[in-house]
Amino acid sequence: MRNKFADTLYELGRADKDIFIVVADISPAGSMEKFRKEFPERFLNVGVAEQSMIGICAGLALKGCQPFAYTIATFSLYRPFEFVRDDLCYQNLPVTVVGIGGGVVYSTLGGTHHCQEDMAIAGAIPNMSIIAPCDPNETREATIHCGSQKRGPIYLRLGKAGEPDLTKDAPDRWEFGKARYLRRGRDVCIMSYGIIMKKAFELAERLQLQGKSVSILNVHTLKPLDQAGIQAALAAHPHVVVIEEHAPQGGLAPQVKQIAWDMQARCKLNTFTLQDAFIHNYGSHDDLLAAHGLDTGKIYAAIA
Repeated sequence: MRNKFADTLYELGRADKDIFIVVADISPAGSMEKFRKEFPERFLNVGVAEQSMIGICAGLALKGCQPFAYTIATFSLYRPFEFVRDDLCYQNLPVTVVGIGGGVVYSTLGGTHHCQEDMAIAGAIPNMSIIAPCDPNETREATIHCGSQKRGPIYLRLGKAGEPDLTKDAPDRWEFGKARYLRRGRDVCIMSYGIIMKKAFELAERLQLQGKSVSILNVHTLKPLDQAGIQAALAAHPHVVVIEEHAPQGGLAPQVKQIAWDMQARCKLNTFTLQDAFIHNYGSHDDLLAAHGLDTGKIYAAIA
């Protein structure tokens, strides 16, 4: 995802001189190198000064530019929160706040780098939109949208590297604000978003081996949420499962529960999220997810 974002931003920057990237303590080498070399006047590294990163982006947006603020997710949203709220959202400026490594992707770096409450925090701010692509193809679509929209600020939650291609055979196209089916079935609908979507596919394979017909619904835009699409999925499937790499509060799971309650949905509904806890467990991304209970085997056992 990180490389696809950088490549897409470079393409956008070649076509539009108003595209800027402001980073905080991210090495200019690697994925951003092409943009930095070709457009040095539009690449700004403020160092460990995330508040300045957001403030500079606000100033650029007020001058008519299309800026992206880019760093590790905890430092793009949490450390400069007041600036995000007041400089970007209060003024409704078209700035994209890019959070790399949402959820517990930065597993071995510990709790300071685990971004497990970001959807709740970003979603609570008026005017803020939220997009969380599930693979590189969706990252490209989301970046193109962010690079041209004037609606207001967007929090773009990305993974880090090595994410599989999950959407190439999707029956629905990507559209901002509209959930899309990646598979269509009749018996079970699995809703998810972001890089944990791979768990949805793993679970779908297990269920299909048991003769179940499985839909996978990608709710890539968390705000504005496609309530109509979720309502339709709840009405069309006897069993709905939500899997998300986020705290139990403020994410997709509680919103789906609220929609189900409001519409008096008749389906069975299971939700699986990160725990409301800092898990002191050293290991890989999958190890951290398993420690939080987000293991495909555990999820399957709980719903089978």
